[in-house]
This record gives sequence, structure tokens and C-alpha cells, in this order.
Amino acid sequence: MDFKKTNAPSTTVTRNLPDFSRDTNNLYESVAIISKRSNQIAAEMKDELSKKLVEFGAHSDTLEEVFENEEQIQISRYYERLPKPTLIATQEFLEDKVYFRNPSKEADRKL
Repeated sequence: MDFKKTNAPSTTVTRNLPDFSRDTNNLYESVAIISKRSNQIAAEMKDELSKKLVEFGAHSDTLEEVFENEEQIQISRYYERLPKPTLIATQEFLEDKVYFRNPSKEADRKL
């Protein structure tokens, strides 16, 4: 996922509650969906950051030797400036970019 292309705000924004229950008819179900998507995004971001930082890692046997690498610092700062995973997930949900389904509701429809 390209986190640069998201149009999620980097700060907290006041939202209208009816917007969240538009697709699910249940605010709490919407929050659960956003929460799960947020966890997915956070895991993706963590993996991507770890892969980039491993490239610059200087492995040493002693803990006293700490090397400060400017590239590592710049990469870390970039990821700190990105919108939080919760804000990205919320924006994706409101833009209908999140696929979700509720198996219990699907079972009720079949009966």
C-alpha cells in the first residue's frame, strides 16, 4: 500500500456519526470494521518500516557501540509524519474503499 497517496488528514477531524452507519446501519459495527482495517494498515506500515531500517542496520556485538545513521533517522521521521493508521482506515471506510462482510447477516439472508 502506498501511504503517500492517501488523502487522510494528519490530525483529528470531527466527523458526522450518520456517515459511519450509512453502509452497516450500525455505528458499532462500523467502528469494528475501521478498527480491524487500522490494525492491518499498522502491520503493513511496521513491516515496511522494518524492512527499510534493516538495510541500514549496523550489527555489533556490544550494546555500547551505537551508530547514528542519518538515513535511518530520515526514514523514521517520514513514517512519524504520516497519518495514523486509524485516520487512514477511517478515510478509506468513508470513501467506500474497504471491503467487509458479516457472515451472520449473510446466513440470515439465506434462511
